[in-house]
Amino acid sequence: IYALFGATYVVYATFIVTAMVNDRGFGEGAAGTFWAVVGGLSIFSGPLFGWLSDRLGRKIGMMVVYTLFTIAYALVAGNLPDQFLYASIGIFGLAVWSIPTIMSAAVGDYMGPEQAVKAFGFITLFFGAGQITGPAVAGFLADITGTFNIAFWLCALLTASAIALTYFLREPGVE
Repeated sequence: IYALFGATYVVYATFIVTAMVNDRGFGEGAAGTFWAVVGGLSIFSGPLFGWLSDRLGRKIGMMVVYTLFTIAYALVAGNLPDQFLYASIGIFGLAVWSIPTIMSAAVGDYMGPEQAVKAFGFITLFFGAGQITGPAVAGFLADITGTFNIAFWLCALLTASAIALTYFLREPGVE
């Protein structure tokens, strides 16, 4: 589940500005400004969704966030009017750092304080594998198709898969 976050968020972070310039005709300055908006909004993502996962549970919190990511990626992939792109950027910015926050809390819930650091290090290996794989696949798809739309559709599919996988997570302490 964490690998799917690594693979998808990094595609958006790496290629959204390029996609805005090459696929949508935005100037580099305008695209950069939108990326700055993502940075500004991202300040709230960890605390907001950490709070939400404290209230609703880690499983529901992750499912909500992966749903938001799926929407953000689909809005960009769909090559819709610009206001949908703006919505995508806003959704992504608000959600971007939520999964690491929820994952660190979930690892503590599942493993307890004694094992949490080791367990978080272990799942971070999968996150890293996703970060390596995602941009390589996205770049390959863009080279073949001349656009990042297929790569963003793949990200939406992967985050939708993360929703399904998260649904089947057992609750902490249940054998």
